[in-house]
Amino acid sequence: MNKITVKILIAIIILFGLTKSVYTDELKPKDNHQFSFFSGIFDFSDKGKNSEIIGVQHLNENLFRDSFLGKIRPVTGFMMTADSASYFYTGIQAEYDLGKLNITPSFTPGLYSEGDGKDLGHPIEFKSELQLSLDVSPNSELGFSYNHLSNASLGEKNPGANSYMFNFMKSF
Repeated sequence: MNKITVKILIAIIILFGLTKSVYTDELKPKDNHQFSFFSGIFDFSDKGKNSEIIGVQHLNENLFRDSFLGKIRPVTGFMMTADSASYFYTGIQAEYDLGKLNITPSFTPGLYSEGDGKDLGHPIEFKSELQLSLDVSPNSELGFSYNHLSNASLGEKNPGANSYMFNFMKSF
């Protein structure tokens, strides 16, 4: 990942981390949104095609349902590697809060473009992810996530990709 991209990502994290909500409960907007910024290694298990990755993810905190599987909500995001591979996705995630620790599994189908990166065998890929995060303030979290991309044998080949990321989540 080039130094400019890293500096921009760090500046965004610092900016969002230092901001505080200036709303009182009466003035707080009804549409709360959470953005997650992440960076890590795409396909770390394939030494020939691994690459740095950055991305952003959005959650509308009003669109959730309590179910027997936990708190379920839609998630949408985009990630890009240093090799210009990209993945745009939307799906669902469950949330389990254990005090300050949060466990968040998700499943998000999406569209993958290999760019100069790894050929995953099909433009439709499915991302399964597990994220562990820690509440650092009432509206911020730091976390670590692991995911696997696979085309579920839609293509002639299905090499998959395993990635890990460090995450910063901020609610507005």
